[in-house]
Amino acid sequence: MSTKINIKNLPVGYQSVISNGKHAILGDEPIPSKGTDLGFSPVELVLAGISMCKVATIRNVARRKGWEIGEVDAQLEQTAVRQPNGSFKTIVESDIQIQGNLTEEQRELLVREADNCYVTRLVRGEWEFQESAQLEPAEV
Repeated sequence: MSTKINIKNLPVGYQSVISNGKHAILGDEPIPSKGTDLGFSPVELVLAGISMCKVATIRNVARRKGWEIGEVDAQLEQTAVRQPNGSFKTIVESDIQIQGNLTEEQRELLVREADNCYVTRLVRGEWEFQESAQLEPAEV
């Protein structure tokens, strides 16, 4: 399965319009990094993808099992530690709240499924980055 994202960088701060061709959001960097802080930072976008996947997985599993749940909220926090070889070890902590009349076993199953959601498995998997192609500048 392939996913494509388009980025149009704006001349203000580090603002970028991020689009999948159908929807768009604004990315930026915080003010201390000389951004304008008007959009999500790159790390926040990664965490947003993981947290959205976790919450959607909980809702999907509950629906398939016929369990009625209310709101599902998640808070994720990451800490990146530079290793001696220059790489990073990233620690992600998450807290999940699930409203609904569920047993402890049902809650544990939902959280376990969330912790194994598609995006989390994707991030844990092996990544290979191809060198970026340089395209000809667009004519103005």
